[in-house]
Amino acid sequence: MSDALTRADPVPAAPFAAKTVTISLAEPITRLSLRARDPRWLDSLLKVKMPRKIGTSERGIARLGPDEWLLHALPGIQIPNAKTNDPLSITDIGERAIGLIVEGPGAAALLMTGCPIDLDHFAPGRATRTIYETVEIILLREAEDRFHVEVWRSFAPWLWSALTKSASHLE
Repeated sequence: MSDALTRADPVPAAPFAAKTVTISLAEPITRLSLRARDPRWLDSLLKVKMPRKIGTSERGIARLGPDEWLLHALPGIQIPNAKTNDPLSITDIGERAIGLIVEGPGAAALLMTGCPIDLDHFAPGRATRTIYETVEIILLREAEDRFHVEVWRSFAPWLWSALTKSASHLE
């Protein structure tokens, strides 16, 4: 019975390539939601300085809000346990979402077909929670022509379809 319960990715494994953009499934990663009122608590626990400015991403850690960070790490990373009285929270959200990589000279234009952010002014190293049409995403700009898009697994097939259709029409 358990053989039938193996998880399949909700989007094709093969990349979609259009003239100016490629859309592909990101490699598997560990995703952790980190919450703390003071980033120094996380600095101390994780032994790394957390990004201080909301909307920035450094070393695989994006600061999404006043007390919220998203950590991307290689699978199997060992995160130290917080003490029960530490005013912070670390939650594994690895199975909730998948990542899509949108890259190429047309990546920003493609994402702007459904995202309300002017990505021409969204510099590499920026990160934000936003929407693509009606679907909530987390958008990380990794390079001038490369974006990492986090989307909840249940919305991924719809987002894949919307992005690939839009990419086909950009040409």
